Amino acid sequence: MKLIYIAIDGMGDLPIAALGDKTPLEAAETPNMDFLAKNGKTGLMYTVRRGIAPESDVAVISLLGYDPFKYSTGRGVIEAVGAGLSVADGDLALRCNFATLGPGRRIIDRRVARSLTTDEAAELSKAANENIQLESCPATFEFRNTLGHRAVLVFRGKGRCLSSKITNSDPAYTVINGIGVATPNVEMVLKKSEPLDDTEESRNAAALVNEFTEKAHELWDNHPINQKRAAEGKLKANVVLSRDAGSQLPRFFNICERYGVRFAALADMHAERGIAHLAGMHASLLPPPSGDLEKDCELRVQKLMEMLPSYDCFYIHLKGPDEPGHDGDCHKKAAVISAIDKFFFGGLLKEISLKGHIICITSDHATPCTLKVHSDTPVPVLISGGKVNSDSAEKFCEKTCARGSLGVIEHGYELMPKLMKLLKK
Repeated sequence: MKLIYIAIDGMGDLPIAALGDKTPLEAAETPNMDFLAKNGKTGLMYTVRRGIAPESDVAVISLLGYDPFKYSTGRGVIEAVGAGLSVADGDLALRCNFATLGPGRRIIDRRVARSLTTDEAAELSKAANENIQLESCPATFEFRNTLGHRAVLVFRGKGRCLSSKITNSDPAYTVINGIGVATPNVEMVLKKSEPLDDTEESRNAAALVNEFTEKAHELWDNHPINQKRAAEGKLKANVVLSRDAGSQLPRFFNICERYGVRFAALADMHAERGIAHLAGMHASLLPPPSGDLEKDCELRVQKLMEMLPSYDCFYIHLKGPDEPGHDGDCHKKAAVISAIDKFFFGGLLKEISLKGHIICITSDHATPCTLKVHSDTPVPVLISGGKVNSDSAEKFCEKTCARGSLGVIEHGYELMPKLMKLLKK
C-alpha cells in the first residue's frame, strides 16, 4: 500500500455570486476528484487552526504532521534552504518579493504585476550582490531570486548572531506568535523593519533589513532592466519586500523514521522543497509551471510514476489555483481546477489501482477570490483508496465535504497521523 498526498495550493474558497453562489471548486468540472470522493471519506479542515489565515509554508508544515506553533521558525529559513543557500543558526533569512515602489513609499504592486521574468530578476540580484555594501553592522549578505518575483535574502553576522524578532517590511503579512499570517485591507506602504525586543541582535537585524531595502531601491530604480521595462510600459521591479524572518533552523522530527516509511516530496516551489528536505524526505523541485497546464500536469504524473517503486509515501504540492484567487478571477480559478482534475488526476487514475494506493486531496489554505488573500476558511479534504469506506459523496467541494464522515479537522497536523494509520491497515 502506498500513500499519494496532494495539496492543491489555494484551492479552497467561498461561494461567489458570479458562479451562481458556488465556489470555484464546486463550479469546476472535476469528474476524477468526484470519483475519488464518491469512493472515499470527505470532510473539512482548518489547515493550522481556526482564526489563522496561514501562509503556505506554515500550512504545509501543519499538513505534514508538525504543529507549526511548535516547529515553525519562519518562512525565510525554509525558503533559503529550498533555494539551496547555506543557513546556520544565528543567520537571518527572509522571504522576499520584488515589487514596484512609487512616490511616498507607496507600493504600486507587491509582485510587479507578476510580469518580472526569472532572467530579469537574476540580473537585478547580480547587481545587488555585486554593488551593495552593508555598513549598519558587520555582516555579509546573499540575495537570490528564485522564480519570477520571488527571492530570498540571508544575512550572516560577523562574530555575532542575528535575531528574527523583527517586523516585516512587507505590509501584506504580519507575524503572530511566530506564524506568518496574511493581513487583509492594509495600507500598501513600504514599512521599515522594527525590532520586537530590546536586544542588540534584533536592532542589528532590523537595521540590516532597512539598509538593504533602501540601497537596493537606489540601485534598481534606474537599472537598465528597469529602464527597459519602463520604456515598454511595464512596472519597475525597484524595491524588495521582506517578511517572515528566521534565525534558527526548525527542529522537525524525521518523518521517515517517525512513521517507518520512505517519504518523497514533489514540490512546485522552494518553500515546499525546503520543508520536505528539513523533514527528512527525498525532496524534488519540479520544473516551474510553464503556463501549459496539460503539459505541466502530465510531467508531474510522469515524475510520480518514475519514483513510485522507490518510495512508500508521496507529498505533491500543485500551485495552480492560488494565483487566480489572489487576482480575484473566479472563472480562471475554476478553469485551473478543472484542468488539474483532467490532466493530473485523470492521468494518475489511469496509472494506478485504488486498491493498492491511498489518495488524499486537500488544500494548504483557502484563497477566496472575493478577498484576494489567504483566509482562515476551512478547506475540503478527501481520503480514498485502500480499505477506506465510502461516504458516497456525489461531488468534491466545500459544500459536500461539510457533510462528510471525517467531520471538521480542527488542526491540519492531525491529518498525517490519520493517513499513516490508514496506510498501516
